[in-house]
Amino acid sequence: MGRSIALLLSAIFATAIIGTAQAEVLIKIDKSSQTLTVSRDGEPLYTWPVSTGRTGHATPSGAFSAFRMEADHYSKEWDDAPMPHSIFFTKLGHAIHGTYDAKKLGTPASHGCVRLSPAHAATLFALVKQNGVTNTKVVLTGSEQVALALRGPETRRAEDTRRLNYADQKAQFPRSQNIQPDYQQSNSVQPSYYLPQLENPNFGYR
Repeated sequence: MGRSIALLLSAIFATAIIGTAQAEVLIKIDKSSQTLTVSRDGEPLYTWPVSTGRTGHATPSGAFSAFRMEADHYSKEWDDAPMPHSIFFTKLGHAIHGTYDAKKLGTPASHGCVRLSPAHAATLFALVKQNGVTNTKVVLTGSEQVALALRGPETRRAEDTRRLNYADQKAQFPRSQNIQPDYQQSNSVQPSYYLPQLENPNFGYR
């Protein structure tokens, strides 16, 4: 009798583990409202403010499969800028990650990635790691221009100023036109969780 109960409990425990591992995580980013929502197997879990791409650096729209995670990534394209708890969803290097410039969350401010507060990025990273990166879908809709319009003229003027300042800096310090986002190399000493991009027509990059 005791052995039967032990076997039954083991089977239940194994089923629970398999069910958790196969749970689908859906991350939806609305660029118009600058918000990110997270659900698991259809159950809503979180809604957080984000920053998507500013003028000239739009975050892509569409449906993607997450395929790479890195806890301590640094951008090779943008002067080793920290990208903590990165979850990559395009082969061009677009990722959801934490930012230390949290005061800009809720308005377009990134170079194309989706920025979260460090705490929220860590929470999302742990959830995706638990449920499997290939079980994570990222869907982006809306428009940064709508977000800027909703924020009013002061925000639009600030965005125009940032864009002009960036253009001036680029003119003074030109970078190689051949530089591409390098998200497969890192200064990190943390483990990198990598799986190839899924060949899924419903969730292909771009």
